[in-house]
Amino acid sequence: MDGGRRDPGYPARVNSFPRLVVMDVDSTLITAEVIELLAARAGSLDVVAEVTGRAMRGEIDFTESLRSRVSTLAGLPESVFAEVLAEVELTPGAVELIAALDAHDCPVGLVSGGFIEVVAPLADRLGISRVRANALEVAAGHLTGRVAGEVIDRAVKARTLREWASAEGIDLADTVAIGDGANDLDMLATAGFGVAFNAKPIVAAQADAAVDGRLDAVLDLPPFIR
Repeated sequence: MDGGRRDPGYPARVNSFPRLVVMDVDSTLITAEVIELLAARAGSLDVVAEVTGRAMRGEIDFTESLRSRVSTLAGLPESVFAEVLAEVELTPGAVELIAALDAHDCPVGLVSGGFIEVVAPLADRLGISRVRANALEVAAGHLTGRVAGEVIDRAVKARTLREWASAEGIDLADTVAIGDGANDLDMLATAGFGVAFNAKPIVAAQADAAVDGRLDAVLDLPPFIR
């Protein structure tokens, strides 16, 4: 774990807990990439995993890559969402982090380039009500291979953090964002403190701090020290 890389003003606020924490989901809150779990059932895992890796490293446009990967899921039955949800595993330390944030009355939001069909029920289990993710189009009980509505890209993630903070009357200086991929960079830069978690090098290099291993290790960073 590395300490803060810039001076975001937290040393003078060391006795105040953040008032909003916004997290990525795939490979951050959970250990897997949901699109890869779906692709494994569609027979397109190798192709999808390669494109996902390039997108998370910032080598290709996220929206373009998402539409390409989702197209390989056409024909999967809608029941696949329940199957994948049952397979998802929380990152070690995730439950402990959320419990600590709840104990300090710190609201949590999830904003994901993954899919609302999996993220929403997962958030509900964890008692998290602020959720935004992509939706997959379904027709006649099967995935069409298209995204329904707005794609949750890096700009939308940053906008979402600002919207949630504004709705709660929270200054951006009192927010923390946590993510692992290039799609999280704008959100990490927008937050008062950005944390790269098990992150790609491009993300770790630009965040205020980089953490590997357990998710609750972020509680040792300046914004959380009391």
